[in-house]
Amino acid sequence: MNEMLIINTANDYASDIGAPAYHQHVSVVHFDEVGKIRHSLNRFNVYAFFVQRNFPSDLAYGAGRYAADEDALLAYAPGQVGGKADDGSVEQYHGWALLFDPEFVYGTEFERNIDHYHFFSYNTNEALRLTEEELATIGHIMTSIRQELKEGKPHADRIIQDYILLLSDFCNRFYDRQFQRDTASRDNILARFQEVLHQYYRQGKQHAKGVPTVKYCAEELCMSASYFGDVVRKTLGESPIHYIRGFIIERAKMLIASGKTVAETAYGLGFEYPQHLTRIFKKETGITPSGYLASLKTD
Repeated sequence: MNEMLIINTANDYASDIGAPAYHQHVSVVHFDEVGKIRHSLNRFNVYAFFVQRNFPSDLAYGAGRYAADEDALLAYAPGQVGGKADDGSVEQYHGWALLFDPEFVYGTEFERNIDHYHFFSYNTNEALRLTEEELATIGHIMTSIRQELKEGKPHADRIIQDYILLLSDFCNRFYDRQFQRDTASRDNILARFQEVLHQYYRQGKQHAKGVPTVKYCAEELCMSASYFGDVVRKTLGESPIHYIRGFIIERAKMLIASGKTVAETAYGLGFEYPQHLTRIFKKETGITPSGYLASLKTD
């Protein structure tokens, strides 16, 4: 119990829960037919989709926890971790799981599009919430894939690859809808982003961690870096790194105006060398910190 299940091949998960295997590189599990199973915390070295009506409580998804209270879909890419540690209890799941080896999609349209499938960049608030109609659509795709796997007719692999592409495109649609919903609360996103940056300096984290990064801010807001970037660009019309630099520059201006030297300002903001602040300051404002200080004296 409590050990992580390493899923190196598509059928490792099915084997662990006693579900049938149909193909060397692709596995489809219908949880309703498997019966009650033990939980498992999984490290995925394959691609995986889990679409369920009931995920276990306190489910680990990315760096946080996901409390599923509605129909949802979770997507994992190789190298990611998710699930619930085996505590000895069993539960009846309702829904589907699709797992496939990376080599199964080498050279396919799925592989060529992978950078556009941001739903694989998981985090606690990025599980894709589904309507009844969407759940039925995904169920139909899963059923069709399993039928192809069972029958093994000519060109089955190509057809299954096309179904995987179709499933991924539907997930992109669900992601876009959820993304639009999240960006609708633009004022809240901006306020939370600003508070993360203010809190960073209030707590003096720059002395140990340096200047705040996009990754840090995204994690504080329970988002993956890619999802966070999408939300910020849609909300503010600029990238997170550009916004962070603007925040730092404004803070630098206040410190310089209060009498701090350029070096004191740079170290106080978390830069390793004053030259780093000077380079960013000039790039963003067109003048150096020293030039800014001189302009204050002439005003």
